[in-house]
Amino acid sequence: MTGKPSEPGLVSTIVPVYNRPQLVVEAVRSVLDQTYRPIEVLLVDDGSTDETPAVCDGLAAAHSEIRVLHIANGGPGLARECGRNAARGEFLQYLDSDDLLRPTKFELQVRALRAQPECGACYGPTMERSMAAAEPAWPSAENAHVVEAIFPTLLVRRPWQTPAPLLRTSLAAAAGPWTDLRQEEDLEHDARLGVLGPRIARVPEIVAEIRHPASGRASGGSTSDPRRMHSRCRSHALVFAHARRFGLGPEHAEMQHYARELFLLARQAGAVGLAAEARELFELAREASGPQRASGWDFRIYGRAAALLGWRTVGRAACWSDRLRGTPGR
Repeated sequence: MTGKPSEPGLVSTIVPVYNRPQLVVEAVRSVLDQTYRPIEVLLVDDGSTDETPAVCDGLAAAHSEIRVLHIANGGPGLARECGRNAARGEFLQYLDSDDLLRPTKFELQVRALRAQPECGACYGPTMERSMAAAEPAWPSAENAHVVEAIFPTLLVRRPWQTPAPLLRTSLAAAAGPWTDLRQEEDLEHDARLGVLGPRIARVPEIVAEIRHPASGRASGGSTSDPRRMHSRCRSHALVFAHARRFGLGPEHAEMQHYARELFLLARQAGAVGLAAEARELFELAREASGPQRASGWDFRIYGRAAALLGWRTVGRAACWSDRLRGTPGR
């Protein structure tokens, strides 16, 4: 955020969009339908190559609460950062162009933050829906858990889906700029919020709907795409560094869980040919596990095999074994 003061009560919604002209119209409509005012909408066209830029400009021409920012394609993180720097509100809402907000979201969450000034964010449960089939929506897995702080929970699971929280702009400013990651940039951003140790408020009402387009969400497919896997590896390494800054170490059960996740991702990175990333995550997994666990047979055997056969060969064999065993990944 720039040095300018925020406008009291104003909710700024930042919507990055790339080549999704129809979906972005629906996403923006869900913001305009909010029962709360004042609001502003910052549409960040991330270098779209279809009719999306014209659609965004048309929305702005029809609604004074909308502003459009056209930028070169840099991915969702940099698009959100562009919007953040232009936002004028006391509160920030991030909304992907796939998703929808429920009409009372801002009303409920602003009220909760007003009542709990010690909290830096307020979130609520979300629903999910497949756009590829006429199926009913289902509750997000995160709904089963209630959190009051981001760490250490984030090392096991995200506390929310991206559109679920409403942030105080002051908290977002303290966390710093979004990265240029194209995968898990929101996970890394959550971790930087978490380092600040904000208290988290929650409303029980459903606040947003996560939609899964038939073409897939932009965050999918990393296990077969080296570029996306590279971003996931960077994100995981940064999250680990943030967790250490927060004071979490191998003595915490959540860090032990994250060590296993780092080891799994190291295997996946090796399988797609990212040897340097695989080696880095392998070493981070050992550090996260602690000295005694890091000297275990699985680490010793895997490290020796990788040195002898190469990280790609060993990673492919390990991933094949993981699939047979049904090993889950984030």
